[in-house]
Amino acid sequence: MALQLYEVAKTSDLPPGSVISVEVEGESIAICNVDGEFFAIADECTHDGGSLDQGELEGDVIECPRHGAQFNVRTGAVMEPPAIAPIDTYRIEVRGDTILVEVEPA
Repeated sequence: MALQLYEVAKTSDLPPGSVISVEVEGESIAICNVDGEFFAIADECTHDGGSLDQGELEGDVIECPRHGAQFNVRTGAVMEPPAIAPIDTYRIEVRGDTILVEVEPA
């Protein structure tokens, strides 16, 4: 099945350093604003299922609020344990003030 773009937010809804959670096709996705650049990641820590949108975003690293696992929001890579598996990332497109994320339709 082909991937599809879904409108999820407005850039004005996310000031730099902020994170919001959106639901797209049954998937929880965290949209992160890193100094005006937007990234989309799975909104679930691979260690214990914590909601990453509730964690701290410091530069391009987000920290899970449960046990402190850290992930790079650009790549999904683990930066600090206890997580060992990376998180999924999604392609983002910004058109004007509209943020779109690419996911596979259900």
